[in-house]
Amino acid sequence: MHFEWKGVFPALTTQFTPEDELDIPLFEKNLAFQLEAGVDGVILGGSLGEASVLTTPEKEILVKTALQKTAGQVPVLINIAEGSTREAVQQAALAAKWGAHGLMLLPPMRYKSDHRETVAYLKTVAQSTDLPIIVYNNPVDYKIEITLDIFEELAECQNIGAVKESTRDVSNVTRMINRFGNRFKILCGVDPLAMEELVMGADGWVAGLVDAFPRETVAIYRLVKAGQLEEAAAIYRWFMPLLDLDIHPKLVQYIKLASTQAGIGSEYVRAPRLRLIGEERERILEIINEGIRTRPVLPDYLNLTLVNNYL
Repeated sequence: MHFEWKGVFPALTTQFTPEDELDIPLFEKNLAFQLEAGVDGVILGGSLGEASVLTTPEKEILVKTALQKTAGQVPVLINIAEGSTREAVQQAALAAKWGAHGLMLLPPMRYKSDHRETVAYLKTVAQSTDLPIIVYNNPVDYKIEITLDIFEELAECQNIGAVKESTRDVSNVTRMINRFGNRFKILCGVDPLAMEELVMGADGWVAGLVDAFPRETVAIYRLVKAGQLEEAAAIYRWFMPLLDLDIHPKLVQYIKLASTQAGIGSEYVRAPRLRLIGEERERILEIINEGIRTRPVLPDYLNLTLVNNYL
């Protein structure tokens, strides 16, 4: 499938039953809401998808289910977050075998690779596959930064076409554009910085709270890209207390609770994560329920005329 690295790509949560099995009907329900809202692709098995506790057979089920349910409407991507280069290459091969349309690729897990090692890892995986790749740059959580100099070396890999920009430095959007022009598409990966990065030229948004509020997420993206900044900002300001849930270590539990309250998910997580309890759960519920109570009326965002970059 040919697709462009632009628009809203939900980092989908993985739904579990009380017995800790995949909850495929609920996964399909959430996916249906994403498609109806107008998302531009879906990413499976990311941080929000609890990648570190999924088995390879479970990843295969998720990919094949998503492919069946999306039926070619949007690309289906699978995340690769592995400790060894060999395993990452194997996962890329499996993703292609399952029919995935692309990959999201992190630097090595559990080892803080240096510049040379990071380049070698990312290049080796990219050169092992024909699938399009978005690299995930999140030094805050994963301790390895994909620097501009690393991107310079990655530019020779034609299937590395985009970056999930999660450095939490909004100016990095400008630095990427200044250095590489349009070579790498930029998708914001930090929910409470999304509008700022989109205004500065980011091409899309790998979103988290979209799992609970898909229409509002897509509306902000499309309004910004149509140049309707005041309308986008009004929704974004309402959304901000919820978007802040994306940058907490318990983002999985928080966003799953939000999707539960929104009626399109459940709270079940896989150990070692545990469901929220007590004061913490009540505090997060208050934020979520206030957002639901004051949910804005959205414009007809799906019929806006968009431009590639607002600036």
